[in-house]
Amino acid sequence: MTTTAERALRNRELPAEDLEAIYRTALKIRTFEERTAELFAEGLVKGTAHSYVGEEAIASAVCRNLRKDDYIGSYHRGHGHCIAKGAQVDRMMAELMGKATGYCAGLGGSMHIADLSLGILGANGIVGAAMPLCTGAALAAKLKNTGQVAVAFFGDGASNQGIFHESLNLASVWKLPLIFICENNQYALTTSYRATTAIDRVADRAASYTMPGVQVDGNDATDVAFAMKEAVERARAGEGPTLIEALTYRWGQHSMRANLRDPRPDEEQKHWRDRDPVKALEEALLARKIYTAASVEEARKEAKAEIEAAVEYGKASPEPSAEQMMASVYAPHPVAVEPASKGTREIGFIEALNEAMHQEMERDGDVIVMGEDVGLTGGIFAATKGLAERFGLDRVRDTPISEATFVGCGVGAAIAGLRPVVEIQIFDFVALTMDMLVNQAAKFRFMLGGGPKVPLVIRGPQGGGIRMAAQHSQSLEAWFTHVPGLVVMAPSTPYDAKGLLTTAIRDDNPVIFLESKLLYVSGGGPVPEQQYAIPLGKGDVKREGTDVTVVATMAMVPRALSAAQQLEREGISVEVIDPRTLKPLDEELILSSVRKTNRLVIAHEAWTHGGFGAEVTAIVVEKAFDWLDAPIVRVGAPDVPMPYNDELERSVIPSQGRIAQAIREVLK
Repeated sequence: MTTTAERALRNRELPAEDLEAIYRTALKIRTFEERTAELFAEGLVKGTAHSYVGEEAIASAVCRNLRKDDYIGSYHRGHGHCIAKGAQVDRMMAELMGKATGYCAGLGGSMHIADLSLGILGANGIVGAAMPLCTGAALAAKLKNTGQVAVAFFGDGASNQGIFHESLNLASVWKLPLIFICENNQYALTTSYRATTAIDRVADRAASYTMPGVQVDGNDATDVAFAMKEAVERARAGEGPTLIEALTYRWGQHSMRANLRDPRPDEEQKHWRDRDPVKALEEALLARKIYTAASVEEARKEAKAEIEAAVEYGKASPEPSAEQMMASVYAPHPVAVEPASKGTREIGFIEALNEAMHQEMERDGDVIVMGEDVGLTGGIFAATKGLAERFGLDRVRDTPISEATFVGCGVGAAIAGLRPVVEIQIFDFVALTMDMLVNQAAKFRFMLGGGPKVPLVIRGPQGGGIRMAAQHSQSLEAWFTHVPGLVVMAPSTPYDAKGLLTTAIRDDNPVIFLESKLLYVSGGGPVPEQQYAIPLGKGDVKREGTDVTVVATMAMVPRALSAAQQLEREGISVEVIDPRTLKPLDEELILSSVRKTNRLVIAHEAWTHGGFGAEVTAIVVEKAFDWLDAPIVRVGAPDVPMPYNDELERSVIPSQGRIAQAIREVLK
């Protein structure tokens, strides 16, 4: 049902210059997409691409209302959004052809075109991902008081995802300058939204989040433009987000690779093709005598010539090199030098983390902290205690219990210039955030050709030992060390905790910062009061020895040291190595120790099967096999979830006794 406000929108008339600009943009998009389809058929555009033909009025009218520095986030059908925001079609075409001169140096392709200098956060191969990312960009704009707005484009299928609801809620709670644009082309791949959506109008969902929701005719540029104008004015005035549902229709199948039967009725397709948005713009220009028939023809020729020049540019461009590919994974890491002395002051593990965050927030106003209950309560383990009182609730932000979206918000905020430290209250909950970490944060720099930075820290408590059972006690470091683009830190002492967290916050890459619950309740250690940072990828010899090397991580480090002290009375000299950072890993420190002792035991709290110890084993076997005088022994958890019973929990987590026994075995 059309509302009074929506009918009023349709009675307005765009200024001539806006109508002409929107038309020329829509025409360029149409010409680009038609030529791309031809190039795909010829094999010059590979993989797949998703055509925007039939939907051109939306992106053209939306972006006409934006500043150059405003943000947009797109999805797999993103060519039109990028062109409308000002992207160069020659670099876009080169990217579609996988060439080094493309926007992403040929590493991203059709679904990942971006240009941060134009506020284009990128097209995205993950349905709905633009929503939390743009939430983060909008948060950055609000905190920096830049007056920018962010626009998240997504399809009708994404409106049924949890991150849609979580993002709308978070944007409304924080009154962010964010506009959600649902391009309802009525089919998610081949399934009608009427068969999957429990509400007739996506726009009506806005009411649940106390924001305006308006449905517009997505094929009518004037309708879209006026709705967008009001939404932008509202966002810039600090009044919060808006949801716009633009009804439209894609002319082709879901993608150029699609070979499924098209279930859409012929009469339905004809109805929408008869409502061609580009033709409607031409007719409006002619009716208002802004253009003549000759002007229309000239505009078509200009668009075709521009796209043909882009095609030739792409064809003539070089292929990307393997060296360029490898250099695109990580941004350069900060240079750090450890202090000469740890001093005599002793504090606990949690206090060390807290001090690092305090000092880095003092040092850099772009550092913010986000998470559940991190504000005035200081978190359930008190790691963020006192931060809100010192830095205010703008920079220390309590979030809803919506991990996927507040982590995605952190990713977007990092891309937009902040340095978020996001707490996962219990690290098992990170499973809810894996798309934002693995598909977004870890890959973002690479997919965009090695240019962007994602200075994000995801930190929180993992592991067992305090009887929190199977869903609150896992050790998941092996998941993250497997993913290119992520840095993984795992401190074992208060000194390392403070220095590594400082390094993590200063790094321009996404960092997974793992904190063992067992170390939360352990004793203190020497920690300098001044700021310091520990070099990334530099392990530490916690105890020197000559008979056997023990590589231990996190809570297993103090247990390995205790085992070494016990075995010293038996005449066994144990060297204990703490990698401190699991990725990058100080391989040479481990290898040099093994070459000295000729034996290796690896101890970690995580499951033995597929654990981080398997990777260390592989490295040593590949690079120091000739120095080994005994098989490598791994000490880890058995293949069982963490039990609640205290005796069973103690039996699952490697003990000092089990580590000592493993050492004795390799010396037989």
